[in-house]
Amino acid sequence: MNKIEIIAHRGASAVYPENTMIAFERALELGATGIETDVQMSADGRLVLIHDETLQRTAGTTGWVKDCTYEKLRTLDAGSWFHTNFAGESIPSLEMLLNLVQGKRILLNLELKNGIVPYKGMEEKVIQIIQEWNMEQQVVLSSFNHASLVKCKRIAPDIRTALLYMEKLYRPHDYAAKLEASGLHPYKLAVTKEEVAAALAQGMVTYPFTVNDPAEMKMMLDMGVQGIITDQPDVLASLKMVQIR
Repeated sequence: MNKIEIIAHRGASAVYPENTMIAFERALELGATGIETDVQMSADGRLVLIHDETLQRTAGTTGWVKDCTYEKLRTLDAGSWFHTNFAGESIPSLEMLLNLVQGKRILLNLELKNGIVPYKGMEEKVIQIIQEWNMEQQVVLSSFNHASLVKCKRIAPDIRTALLYMEKLYRPHDYAAKLEASGLHPYKLAVTKEEVAAALAQGMVTYPFTVNDPAEMKMMLDMGVQGIITDQPDVLASLKMVQIR
């Protein structure tokens, strides 16, 4: 079997609070070969890692990420909502995650969360930091905002991009080729064996999300995907070992 990327969705988010440093650190310990996370911007232009545009679900307070300064966001508790054992876990900056994975053979999938909130200058800021850390070959940028990915490609052609989408598309590999994307990140129900093969023939990888059930993981592997985005990297790592044997 060829190498399968085990991409931890928001870190090891099945067992640790999503998009926190402990979730990222534990993902690597559980066998992840990649980490997926969500990037947004604070009111003062810092890049932070949080999924929701609002703070209620994972930080337990009202308001929007875009309206808070970085220092304010850093004071919020992003762990207690998951379990009291994780009280005090904070919302990380992008730099904190880069520091964790720099120099390691870990794929870093940064999802730009700029569909609901059109963060001005996000693409330039993300790319500038990636370049400052010399991690152009380690990062893939993904988004449901495909126009944003085109902008990223124009700014930095050497950084990979991947299209996120929920529904089945007609010949998604052709569409992705027009956008100069390197990969497809479809919702698991939008994956077909034929499209995986067609994408690979054009040099594009397919990483479906979010696949947590072992039977669904096996089905994705049987379809020939090159990686899987999952909340449970340890489950996929174990399954992959069984497949190899």
